Amino acid sequence: MTTRVTIEGLFAGVVEVHWPGKPPSAIRKRQISQTVSVTEGGLDGDMQADLTVHGGRDKALHHYPGEHYAVWCHELARDDLVPGGFGENITTTGLTEETVCIGDVFALGTARVQISQGRQPCWKLNSYTADDRMAWRFQKTGRTGWYYRILAPGEVGVGATLTLIDRPCPEWSVARVTRARLTRRISRQDAGTLADLAELADGWRDAFARLAQGNRQEDTAKRLQGS
Repeated sequence: MTTRVTIEGLFAGVVEVHWPGKPPSAIRKRQISQTVSVTEGGLDGDMQADLTVHGGRDKALHHYPGEHYAVWCHELARDDLVPGGFGENITTTGLTEETVCIGDVFALGTARVQISQGRQPCWKLNSYTADDRMAWRFQKTGRTGWYYRILAPGEVGVGATLTLIDRPCPEWSVARVTRARLTRRISRQDAGTLADLAELADGWRDAFARLAQGNRQEDTAKRLQGS
């Protein structure tokens, strides 16, 4: 198990209108070269356009594994997909959805953060990458990255370390939980366990509570297609 990696990229963005007739977004992130403060809301200077689906306590920072980019470029025969290109705040090499778990606590520079959930890809990925199936590809492959909540503020810069300091839920990898959330294929017993998992984001706990009750209906068209 990798317990320490180097921060290879930090990214922040502002709300912009990218697509006429569609909602604004802060998906375009610019690289941060200096040390930056990590606050309860995430990286200082980073913004979110729609706080009902982005940001907030449980989605303060988005981490995307840097090694996924080479895979995407190979699979899609593209050379323009580079770290920061999917709207993430942090990129590293050495951690993936398979090797980190919901509830993992990390020292991020001098801050302390905790994994809260995986990413639910949306239509903005399609528009931003000019690939109308990109959100679907994220969902199908499970290469979604994950979110952190901030447990203690601090500072971080490129070259700082991200160090695992606690793993309270080793049985619930981000890959396993995200797959269950996005596909809704999970036993009612496991769904009930996740609904009660304090380390999991509130929104996902609510979703698993519905699954535990046998309610598997969910309209994903608006999220995936913007319709």
